Amino acid sequence: MEFDYIIVGGGSAGCVLANRLTAQGKNKVLVCEAGEDTAPGKVPSEILDSYPGTAYLNNRFIWSSLKVTTEVISHNDRDAPKPPLRKYEQARILGGGSSINGQMANRGAPTDYNDWESRGAAGWNWDSVLPYFKKLETDLDFDDEWHGKDGPIPVRRVPEAHWSGHSKAVVETFKRANYKYLEDQNGFFEDGFFPITISNAEEQRVSASIGYLNADVRKRENLHISTHTSVTELLFEDLRCVGVKALVNGKPTEFRGREIILSSGAIHSPAHLMRAGIGPESHLRDLGIPVRYASYGVGQRLMDHPSVAIAAFLKSHARVRNQDSRRHMHVGMRYTSDIGGAPPGDMFVVCTSKNSWHKVGEQIAAFLVFVNKTFSETGEVKLQSAHWAEEPSVDFNLLSDRRDLERIADAIQRLAPLYADPAMQAVTSTPFPAAYSDKVRQVGAINTKNKLLTGIMAGLLDGPEFLRNYLMKNFIMEDFTLEGVCNDEDEAEAFIRKAAVGVWHASCTCRMGAEDDPMAVTDNQGRVRGVAGLRVVDASIFPVVPSANTNFPTIMTAEKIADTILAEA
Repeated sequence: MEFDYIIVGGGSAGCVLANRLTAQGKNKVLVCEAGEDTAPGKVPSEILDSYPGTAYLNNRFIWSSLKVTTEVISHNDRDAPKPPLRKYEQARILGGGSSINGQMANRGAPTDYNDWESRGAAGWNWDSVLPYFKKLETDLDFDDEWHGKDGPIPVRRVPEAHWSGHSKAVVETFKRANYKYLEDQNGFFEDGFFPITISNAEEQRVSASIGYLNADVRKRENLHISTHTSVTELLFEDLRCVGVKALVNGKPTEFRGREIILSSGAIHSPAHLMRAGIGPESHLRDLGIPVRYASYGVGQRLMDHPSVAIAAFLKSHARVRNQDSRRHMHVGMRYTSDIGGAPPGDMFVVCTSKNSWHKVGEQIAAFLVFVNKTFSETGEVKLQSAHWAEEPSVDFNLLSDRRDLERIADAIQRLAPLYADPAMQAVTSTPFPAAYSDKVRQVGAINTKNKLLTGIMAGLLDGPEFLRNYLMKNFIMEDFTLEGVCNDEDEAEAFIRKAAVGVWHASCTCRMGAEDDPMAVTDNQGRVRGVAGLRVVDASIFPVVPSANTNFPTIMTAEKIADTILAEA
């Protein structure tokens, strides 16, 4: 039970590390994953599906008891009521987020990574990270200086012939609104709309597990994958981490390793550190945890991208037709808000032609807008107890910087008039501001009851217009109207504060930074400051969340640090 490297978490980063660190046959590597395996030929159909809704809403594949707050918490009024807890769909399966996410394969802006370096992560500027973005992918559509051709993850764009009528109407509308068409989202970074880039081949998801841990990789004698394995404790000798305690299929087990690598994500990696006595000193003492090393940045400055949606009823002829593709997102757009000193391309819009797995979800289209370059950096992960099985307390504080709220309000003002375009009028009706509320979550739960109820509701919605309008107003819309949020600043702010949620891009809770930065938890290669033998490699070490879905930046980060680890060895 002795290993060179023990990887705690088999998500996107963990799969990359497992592949790269065992490639030369020298290192003995163990991957500990709490969820189930996705072995070749045995990948659940929900995971392989091009449409992700049956994966990320399935309790089988997530930490089902994890709940978070997203609204801003008052630090000045301790008696103020705490915002409501929301379920947070964090992956619990080999491949991590890449096994359940929307398969969005974007990188972010060059300015993001130059910002990383300016914040103390030496060697992480755009020119340094681009080779690793190229290394991870095989782009099936483009072969130029921006793209890789022999990486484990295939990248493509859904052909326009397979788009929904709604997506085609969106393109017409964007053109008339004078947005620029970009054929390649991951080419030269500029504002415009484009076919969305996805990690998908032949109409099937290719997760980090599928791409990096294929049948040939799994034959390596020096690679050991232990699923259904919950790490309960990090083992130390003085200030050196030397192993882990775990429950393997419920059986207590101990593993020893030369180096332990936490790849458990931006919520669970800092929780592992704090339970091991590495974190904010006062917080650890309050929980009776002996302080091994006072690291004040652990769990601090949690970030995500705040998001709201402007939705509409989708007419029958414009809906997704599954005979060509199960993808429901074909077109995206980025633009520059010119608000609050934000860099170019700070806002992102995804055009969705379906909003849940059920029949009513097939009738709702939306502009899903999120703040791509987020300024709010006051989120926090804290322990609720020292026990390994209790989920931490997670507060995102998404709109703590008012510039984020102002940019969402501006986005609504930009996007709402697009529904008046003739192309959109032909495919949609009854636009409204939408929220991913508890009601939506409840109906989105995958069960027979919801399948039956939404089937009945969908039939009624496709009936007479007066009945549809009544049902939309009383059962689908929340407490706000599009006219209200467009014309009343107070109503707009109330809607945004209530509706804004993250888009599952938790990051930055174990940030890389310079040695003299008291909030830097890790150095520029993920090594945990103050102790030996312990490293963090996942989205938690991002100095700031990039302007992108975080899966490809996470894979890139693991690729880059894997090179360093091999060079050190």
